[in-house]
Amino acid sequence: MTRKFFLIVGFLIVFALVGNAQADPEFGKLEFIGTTRIIEIVDGDTVIVDPPINNSNEIRLIGIQAPKLPLGRKNFTPWPLGKQSKAALSALALNQMVTLYAGGQKMDRHGRHLAHLLRDDGVWIQGRMLSTGMARVYSFPDNRALIHEMLSLENQARKDTLGIWSHAFYDLRTPAMAAVLIGRFEIIEARVLHTAKTRKRIYLNFGEDWRTDFTASIKKKTWKIFESAGLDLLLLEGKSVRVRGWLKEWNGPSITLTHPEQIEVLD
Repeated sequence: MTRKFFLIVGFLIVFALVGNAQADPEFGKLEFIGTTRIIEIVDGDTVIVDPPINNSNEIRLIGIQAPKLPLGRKNFTPWPLGKQSKAALSALALNQMVTLYAGGQKMDRHGRHLAHLLRDDGVWIQGRMLSTGMARVYSFPDNRALIHEMLSLENQARKDTLGIWSHAFYDLRTPAMAAVLIGRFEIIEARVLHTAKTRKRIYLNFGEDWRTDFTASIKKKTWKIFESAGLDLLLLEGKSVRVRGWLKEWNGPSITLTHPEQIEVLD
């Protein structure tokens, strides 16, 4: 037996022991899409179903991001624990009947359903993947349902160093680390040193030099989303926060925040 075999088995044992330790989401507030059976697992956050629903048989599990696999992409380097995440989702959902619920945008540009999945015995698929550390929260401005419950599950799995949270690739980052992580989806935890507002953006600066240090920014067109959530961005100065998103190079490393669920205020 190989070391890889025992590693996968170990993750699946943890996966089973966690059981139903997950939040109780309010599915009654979501839109029912349909019921079907999962017949294939593509990776840790994508499945194939039969019968198709509304002429589509592929579902992207909205709200989570599992470690990425190549899936035919040339020269793509798989993320650590991608195979284990796929195996965990297979153990959880393969050949299971599930009900699809939409909490925002229903389809993506690839023709895939964007849905929360509820197994016929009441298990929330996204919640289980998060609570066992087999995925992390990945939200969008047009699909924000249940994100607070999901963040709670992710945080507990990280505290317990389950799944991906046992691997350095998924560690929380500091602003000083951001420059060498451009092009990656990261979660950065630090204190906001300064906030600033211009005509077009609000900036959360995490270093003294905004030209080179890590910054999170919010475009004017999305300010109202944050205000509606009761989050005054300018009052975050001096606060410890956790921000998540894709790191880009723009006056140093930067993350553009499009919705309030990308910020966790820790103070």
